[in-house]
Amino acid sequence: MPINRRSFLHVTAITASLSAAAACSSSSPSPSSSSGAPAADATVDPAAPAAGGAKADLVIWADQKKAESIRDKAAAWGQAQGITVAVQIVANDALQTNFVTANQAGNGPDIVIGAHDWIGNLVQNGSIVPVNISAKAKENYSDVVLTAVTYDSQTYAVPYAVECVALYVNKALTSHTAPQSIEEIVEAGKAAGTKAALAIQVGEAGDAYHLEPIFTAGGGYMFGKNADGSYNADDLGVGGEGSIKAAEKIAWMGQQGALTTSIDKNNAISTFTDGNAPYLLTGPWALADVKKAGMDYAVVKVPGFESIPGSQARPFAGVNCFYVASNGANKGFAESFVIDVAKDSSFAEAMMASNELPPAQKDLIEKLKSTSPEMAAFNDFAASADPLPSIPAMAAVWGPLGKAQANIINGADPTSTMTSAGEEIKRSIQG
Repeated sequence: MPINRRSFLHVTAITASLSAAAACSSSSPSPSSSSGAPAADATVDPAAPAAGGAKADLVIWADQKKAESIRDKAAAWGQAQGITVAVQIVANDALQTNFVTANQAGNGPDIVIGAHDWIGNLVQNGSIVPVNISAKAKENYSDVVLTAVTYDSQTYAVPYAVECVALYVNKALTSHTAPQSIEEIVEAGKAAGTKAALAIQVGEAGDAYHLEPIFTAGGGYMFGKNADGSYNADDLGVGGEGSIKAAEKIAWMGQQGALTTSIDKNNAISTFTDGNAPYLLTGPWALADVKKAGMDYAVVKVPGFESIPGSQARPFAGVNCFYVASNGANKGFAESFVIDVAKDSSFAEAMMASNELPPAQKDLIEKLKSTSPEMAAFNDFAASADPLPSIPAMAAVWGPLGKAQANIINGADPTSTMTSAGEEIKRSIQG
């Protein structure tokens, strides 16, 4: 079955078709009888036609949460322009691959919403085109956000949200609510007497993303940087001296019970919200669950190791953004849409209503400081983080490094395990 605007391979094909002449939410004003066909939300079989999507003037692909968050704002924008907009939901784990394939066939969307670290792969496949963000609009973004969406000195996406991991603290379980070192987290976590000292997703396969602040605090790095701040694929840090020192620290945390492969993506947040750990290391996506738990909590920056002079924990900053497809049928509308997304923070603010993520634009962060201090805190943490590498070589790193870290937590030799991971990654990069 070919991928096109009416059917996708391996796609969760829930399609929201948005009419420019109608508001598409039940909480929005009802369209008048003369305004055309009402917008509809339809759950359809992957082989069935997507309702109205192929005939829309602008087609946007996104995962379910992002699609739901942009639906109303996109409808209103389309209505103001006198065009129809279709927002189509594609399963997140299939979105990038399906977009590349469909775009190559000329049957993809005009815009796709995704993570900034897709850029290297999308540029390599010729799937996206550079976007124009005005100088005034750029002033409203932090340096880390603009760096994240820049590739080969060109801007390839318009950012709207930024995220990184931080440390959640259950104040009822520990008096160490703003730990100054990782050692303090370990000791206070053990003293709490809970099932776990620290909840952080690792799992049997490892999780190099969540362990990045610990890895960097220990002296490790994935890729070095060029003079302009871009990542250098020829400077692999995994397997080097710094990564081995970091591996020794990870081994120590494993021995102390602060890191365990029994905590993974399925139970990390619940371990914390159920009161079984005083600390949780994860991102803003956990906020809703933490708030629902009704605990007295704090969100603080991940500290470095006291035992390493100058140690700094540097998590990865991930940016959510809008891409313009290179082969979209309506590139003009797509470019106008993303320009308006960058022009002010109204799009980002509207999207927060159903998908609460720290906004990338400074003016919205200022507005939220009094009402959503955690959002402002995460934005501050991201400003001093490293952008998640978007170079294609990064794909070779996640699996081997994550597995090496998991094995080290379980007792494997730090030196030989990290060295072997570096060698595996090099072979993969070199082809």
